[in-house]
Amino acid sequence: MRYFVFLLAAGLVAQPQHGVRPARMIVKGAMVVEGTGTPAQGPLDITIENGVITQIARGSQSRPGDVEIDARGKYVLPGFINMHGHLHQERGGVPMDPNYVLKLWLACGITTVRDVGSNLQFTLDTKAKSARGEVVAPRLFAYPVLGRPGTPEAAVNRVKELKSRGVDGMKIVGAWRNTFDAAAQEASAARLPIAIHIGVEETTAADAIRNKVATIEHWYGIPDAALAAGVQNFPSTYNYMNEADRFRYAGRLWREADPKKLAAVLDGMIANNVAWDPTLEIYEASRDLQRAQNQPWFKDYLHPVLAAFFEPNLANHGSYFINWSSTDETYWKENFRLWLAAVRDFEARGGTITMGEDAGYIYQMYGFGMLRNFELHQEAGFHPLRIIKHATVNGAKVLGAEGTLGRVRAGWAADLLIVNGNPLEDFKVLYPVTPNAGTKTGIEWTIKAGFPYHVPRLMTEVKSLVDQARKP
Repeated sequence: MRYFVFLLAAGLVAQPQHGVRPARMIVKGAMVVEGTGTPAQGPLDITIENGVITQIARGSQSRPGDVEIDARGKYVLPGFINMHGHLHQERGGVPMDPNYVLKLWLACGITTVRDVGSNLQFTLDTKAKSARGEVVAPRLFAYPVLGRPGTPEAAVNRVKELKSRGVDGMKIVGAWRNTFDAAAQEASAARLPIAIHIGVEETTAADAIRNKVATIEHWYGIPDAALAAGVQNFPSTYNYMNEADRFRYAGRLWREADPKKLAAVLDGMIANNVAWDPTLEIYEASRDLQRAQNQPWFKDYLHPVLAAFFEPNLANHGSYFINWSSTDETYWKENFRLWLAAVRDFEARGGTITMGEDAGYIYQMYGFGMLRNFELHQEAGFHPLRIIKHATVNGAKVLGAEGTLGRVRAGWAADLLIVNGNPLEDFKVLYPVTPNAGTKTGIEWTIKAGFPYHVPRLMTEVKSLVDQARKP
């Protein structure tokens, strides 16, 4: 180690070049969190060759790397897997540079994104470029939206079309039961996993369980399947197509779920290997709007197109804060309490929880939304090591990549985060912008498939994009 420090001081050890994958890179002297829920270990050296971790060992390596990173006193985590991302190119019909999204994701430690409904061809093109190292981006899994086919036959044909385009899975939202069943059957035959967003409709979590989907997104369909009365107690004036109505009364749903029925729903999910991707942070503005509107990174990094989309406007999905009241926030605070308890109970019973952000809506910036989820999972009562597992190993499991992604382990892809601080003590050190006084900015390097990206540079580039977009 002393010899390494001498070489480093003498400038004889090459440092990584941003965005260029070396043939052999060594991360020296790190505290390592594997991602499986086991405690940190170290100091350890991690050898990366051609994008794959080839050795993790204590002490000197057989030969030096082409580049080396001094990680003494730092923590190394697996790259985060965002299970609910949107590679947006516009908001509200106004163009927005997608590099803004991609660079924020990487700057916040996200090395893999399950894209659940963006422009499919653009996502597929970006996925291929990312795999070749031609674009600064996480690896992508494409899960396009099925749409709302009118007949079972149309649903089957849509699944076949998506399969022919080389997608990794699909997202179903707003489905009728007969078309959902037909699509799910065809998707199973085609080995295309399903992420389902269940709103207020005839399908509930019971249908998702019966069709053995991969994940239930968000949460609505879960308490909806456990209602004692079979339907939520909506007022006579309720209009589901009115975003304010939709989100206001969603905040009163968990309190109407019957605990015994809810336990049966959770057990059904577990028995049929249906994971839960709760996307906790995307609803947080509903319980504390002022906090959501005044996040410190908005000043320098909030894209003006995204800022305009966030403003109350019932024509934009999720921009529903019109006459939002303290009563609404009070209901939502209770909603969160019950929801977090259900998420905690789900894992305690044996369920699989993943982590996704759904950012680009409701005052959540890309990447930052993912990091806020770590704090909300902690609020739910999970140990930090379990939370990291939610964001790494569990996501890899659901994506069918359990043997290649999600761990700091020899033989796995070199998707790593080098963090200036101990995230097990304080998740705030993960943020690329200091969230409060006295907290040191955290992730220094995000490494995706062996490509090292220097987070301060990424954030400088994001700010440049924002500054340019803000010019009159």
